[in-house]
Amino acid sequence: MTQAKQVFFIISDAVGETARQVTRAALAQFAPDLKSDLRRYPFVKTQEELGEILRDAQAEKAIVAATFVNDDLDRFARQYAKEHQLTYINFLHELIQGIGQATGLSPKEQAGGLRKVDDAYLARMSAVEFAIKYDDGNYPKKAFAQADIVILGVSRSSKTPLSLYLANRGYRVANYPLIPEVRYPEELYQLDPNKVFGLMASPQYIMNIRSNRLKYLGLTSDAKYSQLERIKYELVTASDLYRELGAHVIDIEYKSIEESGAEIIEYLKEEQ
Repeated sequence: MTQAKQVFFIISDAVGETARQVTRAALAQFAPDLKSDLRRYPFVKTQEELGEILRDAQAEKAIVAATFVNDDLDRFARQYAKEHQLTYINFLHELIQGIGQATGLSPKEQAGGLRKVDDAYLARMSAVEFAIKYDDGNYPKKAFAQADIVILGVSRSSKTPLSLYLANRGYRVANYPLIPEVRYPEELYQLDPNKVFGLMASPQYIMNIRSNRLKYLGLTSDAKYSQLERIKYELVTASDLYRELGAHVIDIEYKSIEESGAEIIEYLKEEQ
């Protein structure tokens, strides 16, 4: 038995991925009896270009599946299809019109809106991956060069959660732990001060966090790591470095991650 075959022209004033996916979903209802040939024509912007494609579709006796948000292109295609007995479906038209009628709002007629959302999502995910990869001083030379934001701070000053919060806002963030006995990388001194942020809090505040951390790990709070004098020394050393680098200092004491993140974002906007 010869299998039926149908040509589909997927036309859009954007990428056309929505029309392709919906067409494939519809074709699944006819499998395996119908063999299909999907041809995609993205970024169609003029009636002249659209007319040429529709003439080819007519010659192929194709079904035209579209996702036009531009009313002029949709009207042109509908009129052509009516005059030439061509099957034409614009997946977005009825839904856009229905939303407009129900809400009283006018559509923007902006092609590629979904892809812009997707691109923003992908950018955030890329920033999160960046923050994870370059967390806690990993690969500082590469991290500092590519980062939008570099966060510095002593241990338990919220570097990692703050980095991830900012990454979810689309910023590529690298953080570096400050330990007085460890020599800082030369690249740190070459950074633009406007993208360097130093975290600061009182010694008592940091001590409480470190002590709680040790208790959680089942360790005693007698360790040098949680001793007040040691923490004072670390904070003084960090403060000196911030001053030398020209870093913007963020006081994190009793602040939420969101508050500290908002302060950094606001500073960056002011500097742009």
